Amino acid sequence: MFGQAGAKKEEFLNQAKVAREQRAQVKSKEQGIVKIQALIRRYLVRCRLHRQICAEVDAMLQIPKDQEMEYKPTLRPATEVFPVINQFLFLLRAKNDPQRYEYMCKYILLSMNADSVKNSYVSLALSKDHVLAWIQQLKAVLWHCCSYFKILKPELPRDMKMITVCLHMLIMFTSAAKWKIVAGKAGEVLKPGLNQLCNNVMGFLNTQGFYPALQVLLTKGLARSKPCFKPASLAAVMTLALRPLVAAEFSTNLTSVFLLHILSVPAVIFHLSAVAPECLVELMKYRIFSQSLVLLSNEQSTKIIFNTLEGNYALCLLANLIQLGNSEMEGLVEHTEDFMRVVTRLLNRCQTYVKSNKSSLTHWHPVLGWFSQRADQRLHEAMPFVVKQLRLLWNVKMIHLLFEDLFAYNDQQVASQMAKSDHSTERKSIFKKVLEKASTSKQSSAHVKLTSPVVMSTCVACDMYLTSIQTLAQLKTDILAGLSCQDIVLPRLWKLLTDLGVTDCGLRVFLDVIAMTPNDTSHPVFCMLRLSCDIASHVITIIDDIEMYEQHKPFSADNLQAISNLLNHFVFRILWQHHLDVKVAISDPLFNSVHSLLMILYERDCRRSYTPSGHWLIRDIKPSFFIAELDRGKKAAQFLLQRVPHIIPHRDRVILFRSYVMKEKVALGLTESMSVTPQSTLITVHRSRIVEDGYRQLALLPPTALKGTIRVKFVNEQGLDEAGIDQDGVFKEFLEETIKRVFDPSLNLFKATSEHKLYPSPLSFIQENHLALFEFVGRILAKAVYEGIVVEVPFASFFLSQILGHQRSATYSSIDELPSLDPELYRSLTYIKHCEDGIDDLELTFSYDEDVMGKIVTHELVPGGQMMPVTSENKRHTHYYGGFHDNHRVISWLWDILKRDFTQEEKGAFLKFVTSCSKSPLLGFAHLEPPFSIRCVEVSDDQDTGDTVGSVLKGFFNIHKTAPVSRLPTSSTCFNLLKLPNYQRKSTLREKLRYAINSNTGFELS
Repeated sequence: MFGQAGAKKEEFLNQAKVAREQRAQVKSKEQGIVKIQALIRRYLVRCRLHRQICAEVDAMLQIPKDQEMEYKPTLRPATEVFPVINQFLFLLRAKNDPQRYEYMCKYILLSMNADSVKNSYVSLALSKDHVLAWIQQLKAVLWHCCSYFKILKPELPRDMKMITVCLHMLIMFTSAAKWKIVAGKAGEVLKPGLNQLCNNVMGFLNTQGFYPALQVLLTKGLARSKPCFKPASLAAVMTLALRPLVAAEFSTNLTSVFLLHILSVPAVIFHLSAVAPECLVELMKYRIFSQSLVLLSNEQSTKIIFNTLEGNYALCLLANLIQLGNSEMEGLVEHTEDFMRVVTRLLNRCQTYVKSNKSSLTHWHPVLGWFSQRADQRLHEAMPFVVKQLRLLWNVKMIHLLFEDLFAYNDQQVASQMAKSDHSTERKSIFKKVLEKASTSKQSSAHVKLTSPVVMSTCVACDMYLTSIQTLAQLKTDILAGLSCQDIVLPRLWKLLTDLGVTDCGLRVFLDVIAMTPNDTSHPVFCMLRLSCDIASHVITIIDDIEMYEQHKPFSADNLQAISNLLNHFVFRILWQHHLDVKVAISDPLFNSVHSLLMILYERDCRRSYTPSGHWLIRDIKPSFFIAELDRGKKAAQFLLQRVPHIIPHRDRVILFRSYVMKEKVALGLTESMSVTPQSTLITVHRSRIVEDGYRQLALLPPTALKGTIRVKFVNEQGLDEAGIDQDGVFKEFLEETIKRVFDPSLNLFKATSEHKLYPSPLSFIQENHLALFEFVGRILAKAVYEGIVVEVPFASFFLSQILGHQRSATYSSIDELPSLDPELYRSLTYIKHCEDGIDDLELTFSYDEDVMGKIVTHELVPGGQMMPVTSENKRHTHYYGGFHDNHRVISWLWDILKRDFTQEEKGAFLKFVTSCSKSPLLGFAHLEPPFSIRCVEVSDDQDTGDTVGSVLKGFFNIHKTAPVSRLPTSSTCFNLLKLPNYQRKSTLREKLRYAINSNTGFELS
């Protein structure tokens, strides 16, 4: 009974629970329905309100149905417009209603020029009842303009139209200068207050992120292969960027922001100079370059900027500063040393970025090399422009400025030597000569001291360029070519270095400096030595024998001897005297630079000597003592023997090698002793099959057996063993016969040059197992060397360089090795290189022919080179613009006048007129940066806006309104650009060109 009652109770409780859950579900559904109804009602109300506000906005804006129609709305009083704009801003979301917002901005801009003051949007600023609310509204409107910069795409024409409107709005309301309300005398009273209002607005925008918004817009418009900003738009952006800066009188905070967000935009200064040069003039007017240098010279400010900028954008900031300094020359002259230090800091920042992201397997950077992270695609598209800016750092004008003290010192030394030369021709009394000799003996042994201003300033410049070479890894060759251009830096640097010590070319100074801080080559003077060595290595590697031995470029034979002697002794002493440990020397930049140049000079001397006998030997130590140090296992001696073996005589090196071989033979048990006779290998060789039998029996012999004794038994032509016991004599005969046959050109393993020097034949593949045969030849030669057997194998020097692995060296020059392969080809190429006249008559093309097994095979040096003639024009490496081209008659006249009518002095004056230097570039016009260019111009320089479609067509087809008889040729030396009017007569061109190059008026000629 009690069990049945319990079951009923449990059932009752379950039913009650289910009923509660059902009631809860019903209540939840009712609440959900109410919420949904509320949301729907809210949405409908909002839609109704949105339609109502949009209707009011549309009624006010009067947006035309055809977007191409001119916008001419009927203007309403500003008091009526104000609440409508407030309502629109309440609903506005940047992505939702761009068209209405655009027309709202257009309406406001049109109202600013209204005839009636009450219709002008800015009239509310004069109303006490509206001014505060109006200012808030204006700030909101302008910030929406900035917000659109982040979502609009300037490459799309529709978006670009809206960007232009937004820029116009910002231009209008960040300065009261163009407001109609302040025009005339009545408006003068309002100007101070309204200007303060504009400053207040700019302050608000700055706090919201005004400069980052401009940066986004500039980057999207300029960081691409083809910039999409028109001059007016780009000028507007830069005007906006400058206004807060000028208003704040270039405060440190805003200058930092300007650097971070504007001058770090990729190639912004490059595009300004090309698209909106008036903006570049404005930057120069406010001395932005000088202001930036002052800020960046402060270490704390520099740290803040560096910590904020990513490495790529630090590179872009550097490039923009370089071009800005190249334009604002006055500021660069005033702050030359600050500029060099700032550039070095920026480069070091980039270098730190490179080291932290270095990788050899991932993403390629065209300036900095391989990286572990992908760079922004926009940055890659902008890099060609950035590189053009960076190249300004090593153009001729910049080099002259940064090494100004060095040039002044050199000029002073030249003048002093000339004065002494003149004075020495005068007769002197014996007493006067004695006094002069005594005074000279009391003088210091150095012309210049380490602490002198010229040394210190030159060290700063050298440090900057060395950092450039190290950081801008992919531009290293370009930098060295710029520094060696026109032979202006290298001789002067070496002159200053050698003047540190008269008798030893500064060697004692260098050794004293490194002796004070062993294993540390960071002293500033070593920057000079390193850069000098790097430039010299670059130049000497690429110049030919005519330039080096006959034209004495870059040094005379006496100077080459002095320099090589300095380097030879410096390398020896810093290691021998333990100023630099071997482990440190392996990776030390100074040692590597000095050693590289030393070996280049040594190898050049080996090919064609310019030094006296024994020049490369170190007389400070006896060879016997050096060899004794080697036997003791001294690391310095071992390292010197590996890196500079020429410092001890060749005979002693041979003796040393033989002693090493003998020690190895003893260790391997290959020598006879009283108790042990070494094992030997016996081979049988038929006289008619010496190479084949020798290859078959020796090719697979293990190295230890090959080093041991090899006995040879010859089989004569009748197949009988020849009598006699081999006591090394028969083996020597076998070696000589084998070598004689394998090097016979008829075997096609080796080929002989015209001077009977041997190298592997390109046709060796016709021999079966030709690679195995080459290995066998190597083993035979190695055995001869190991046993001290002299064999006559005249290898070509280029092949020996290949064997030694020199072709993998950065200083290797295939042109230097070419004479040992084909002297005739080398002479022909050298002739063409130095040929100034008659190149067209040679009828050459950019291709060469090769005889391959009786068949002539043509190799093109450039695509389509077989059909491309080598002419004076394409040899000159000249670029043409404005409609000019290779075959244009004015261009033909110009080259003909230079070739036939101008004297050497006039040719030099012409070069100076265009490039600011009267000498041709050391490495030829192919290395001139920017390239030598000629542009057809229709107007004077002050009216010249660059090439247009019309001007190019006119230049190309010789279309002209009137003959340009009165205009003179002008030039832009910064760009190596000759601006040439389209003259109609050759005589006119000759007359005007002569007048222009001889007027010496500089920029005034324009």
